[in-house]
Amino acid sequence: MSRVISIHSYRGGTGKSNSTANLAALVAAQGNRVGIVDTDIQSPGIHVLFGFDDQKIERSLNDYLWGRCSIAEVAYDVTYAIGESAKPSSKIYLIPASVKAGEIARVLREGYDVGLLNEGFQDLIENLELDYLFIDTHPGLNEETLLSITISDVLLLILRPDSQDYQGTAVTVDVARKLEVPNLLMVVNKAPMVFDFDELKLRVEQTYGATVAGVLPHSDEMMVLASSGLFSVKYPDHSFTQVLRNIAAHLMA
Repeated sequence: MSRVISIHSYRGGTGKSNSTANLAALVAAQGNRVGIVDTDIQSPGIHVLFGFDDQKIERSLNDYLWGRCSIAEVAYDVTYAIGESAKPSSKIYLIPASVKAGEIARVLREGYDVGLLNEGFQDLIENLELDYLFIDTHPGLNEETLLSITISDVLLLILRPDSQDYQGTAVTVDVARKLEVPNLLMVVNKAPMVFDFDELKLRVEQTYGATVAGVLPHSDEMMVLASSGLFSVKYPDHSFTQVLRNIAAHLMA
């Protein structure tokens, strides 16, 4: 049975796409077949972590949503990004959203059939024989986000130790519980090193009544890398990567 994992945050700037890409890579490196769909159609970006720009993206999720091709035709094999840690059975596919201004403007102007997303997710799982499908969602709550939450086996919520994040995440948690998400996990990202991480983890768990899979520290190395690759591949022995591995283990449990 494949597992659908939605990575979500109430606000932008939480490191959602970076976390999605690295966690997907770590899961794939264990010998799994993994797909990543960038449904943040209004502000796509996860493709950059895999070395893509607008010149390399010949087809995108937008083409599928406009009926120009099947969603499997949009899947790019990016297994190379895992590096030497990949096993023979490891596979990772990326379904990027378009970064063309005209395509983004059309989404904002016309919208799209959200029901097609669910059909596309199932087609990807079947055609690519995926063990895991990661959905990088649009921040906040909209129709697409609600669909992703509804069909997810795991919802991973990312927040920063920030009052605005705390309040917005509370709304998302409440919605997720009403939609009866089977497994709700949380990740605190960009935590200042001066914080007591154990105390922070306990406080967040008590606030939301949900398991915190990991607390990721603010990392200068991550900032310097500037999305030019996967942190877990470039810094496999870093303490930040070890926390990512622990989170990945929660997702595979």
